[in-house]
Amino acid sequence: MTADTISIEKIAARHRIAVLVPCHNEAAAIAAVVRDFRLHLPGATVFVYDNNSTDDTARVAAEAGAVVRHETLQGKGHVVRRMFSDVDADIYVMVDGDDTYDAAAAPRLVETLINGHLDIVNGARLATADAAFRPGHRFGNRLLSGLVSTVFGKRNSDMLSGYKAMTRRMVKSFPIKSEGFEIETELLVHALEMNLPVGECPTDYRERGEGSTSKLRTYRDGLRILWLISHLIRENKPLQFFSAIAGLAFMLALALGIPVVLEFSRTGLVPRLPTAVLSMGLALSALLSLNAGLVLDGVSRGRREARLLAYLAIPGPQPEDD
Repeated sequence: MTADTISIEKIAARHRIAVLVPCHNEAAAIAAVVRDFRLHLPGATVFVYDNNSTDDTARVAAEAGAVVRHETLQGKGHVVRRMFSDVDADIYVMVDGDDTYDAAAAPRLVETLINGHLDIVNGARLATADAAFRPGHRFGNRLLSGLVSTVFGKRNSDMLSGYKAMTRRMVKSFPIKSEGFEIETELLVHALEMNLPVGECPTDYRERGEGSTSKLRTYRDGLRILWLISHLIRENKPLQFFSAIAGLAFMLALALGIPVVLEFSRTGLVPRLPTAVLSMGLALSALLSLNAGLVLDGVSRGRREARLLAYLAIPGPQPEDD
């Protein structure tokens, strides 16, 4: 460790660290999660937010030493919104309650966050067994991460990881809209679109233990994430979004209209009048779409500036001078 690097012990002594664990029916795994994070981040407070569990998740978490709270609106996005609103700390570590993430990596995530002057550090999953990362989930993660990287820039290799370290200014200035598992996508896109300093650390990812079942539905939640990405592109990059629609409409208008124009120039007749009308309609739609993109781009810039001002109003954790 170099002289300019601050250890987790010094960080914990100076900053309040909160471990945030959203949970739904994780009685079989939550005790191990709480114990492991209390062991590896001894100065941190572990908050378990129970989301309408029908088993003993809340009781087991409390007995293991966690501060247990409840969120009645079903869905991980609702739980994360409540956690970010309620919990006051300088550094936040968010992790799922299924005991698949390596708690021993938490100090490294926090050290990277502080020493790198970052706002969010993502725990990129390295599967320790084939069963830990199902083929459908692996393919969907690559597909969706690639789409986000293409549009917003590639600074992250595992967009859907539920293991993250974040600063207070990131947490308290993030306007959450998601309701379910798409929250991880919204978090990352917010950081990328705002050009916030983002980092990543590899971390082991293991198979769920006996009695713990995944709440993620591959196709349903994948489609919800894809819909969210399209919404975020339209909201944060409206000029690109509507320009693409305008380009497609205009190319289709040309494909339909050029034969009509050529025939008119040769015969002076327009026998395919419906095609001509459709082509003109598509051309007008392209112009309207481009105009909408230009107008909404100005609105988006104003909203981005407002979010940036809210972000800058919150001081970030500063490393020690020595």
